[in-house]
Amino acid sequence: MIPAARPEIGEEERAAVDRVMRSGMLAQGPEVAAFEEEFSAVVDGRRCVAVNSGTSALHLSLLAAGVGAGDEVIVPSFSFAATANAVHLAGATAVFADIEPRHFSLDPAAVEAAVTERTRAVMPVHLYGHPAGMVELAAIARRHDILLIEDAAQAHAASLDGVPVGAWGDAASFSFYPTKNMTAGEGGMVTTPSPEIARNVCLLRNQGMEKRYANEVIGFNTRMTDLHAAIGRVQLRRLEGWTERRRANARFLDENLAGVAVPPVAGGAVHVYHQYTVRIPDGERDGFAAELARRGVGSGVYYPTPIHRLPSFGLELDLPRTEEAAAEVLSLPVHPSLTEQELHTVAEQVGAVARAGS
Repeated sequence: MIPAARPEIGEEERAAVDRVMRSGMLAQGPEVAAFEEEFSAVVDGRRCVAVNSGTSALHLSLLAAGVGAGDEVIVPSFSFAATANAVHLAGATAVFADIEPRHFSLDPAAVEAAVTERTRAVMPVHLYGHPAGMVELAAIARRHDILLIEDAAQAHAASLDGVPVGAWGDAASFSFYPTKNMTAGEGGMVTTPSPEIARNVCLLRNQGMEKRYANEVIGFNTRMTDLHAAIGRVQLRRLEGWTERRRANARFLDENLAGVAVPPVAGGAVHVYHQYTVRIPDGERDGFAAELARRGVGSGVYYPTPIHRLPSFGLELDLPRTEEAAAEVLSLPVHPSLTEQELHTVAEQVGAVARAGS
């Protein structure tokens, strides 16, 4: 089976963990500080604060920016649940807006229509590694004087009009979960241009204190360990090469897939292909995926149920493009460890299944 994702962990990562183990400093320490400084280069020099997960990064970025009880945050329903979970964990309410159909990100017109006097922020998701429509969304945020907070969990090193994701908003959050374009084993990063937001995240991740036993606010324990940061530092050095390999694999699929429409890329966008996502319409998606698996090609459905319809939210909303995407999307292998033969197999088998169903 050619897997839909295949994390790459090598001897350098093992050596980095061993180095930390030998140092005796396992909790947040010099490796975390170095990782934060090095990751800053990915986001045009913005301040970076490392935490223990992408969800924590979302949660703390909202709290640090002052989002809380009584506030509304506009989010897509077509995303992983953590996007909306973080809003509610901050005490605010997620307001779900529909997506645009080409890149699966928040539709600016739907965001504009969803703004109320309680709206405190809009939180676009750079889904599958393609940047959201940040020019329009940033203009909406300025016009209504609301925060722009990016969910960049899947989009390390993506950009739009030369500006990297994570460098558009008041804050942004990245994930280093094992299946992401780079991993720390687990972890997250908040990026921001604001010294105040950065300091607030630092306080919140560490029991509310900057100096030991001088707790300034009520906080959490969401620190990243030096073990995870050491892995992340190695992976960060490989990110550029892995990104180019993902993009090269995507180009191969663009040129060789038959029977399915390839993922479009917006003008000025650098897509980093966390997922290579196609649409299989007419209720055929699940059967298509099962037949691919029978032929040795793995795939994934991200995400089969919109967040608003999950039992944790249980809302009835009219989001037609979200519902359509949830029923049609299928992500094919695009990860950088694919061999040339595996790429050919993916293209051949997708074409064969498409022909068989036509």
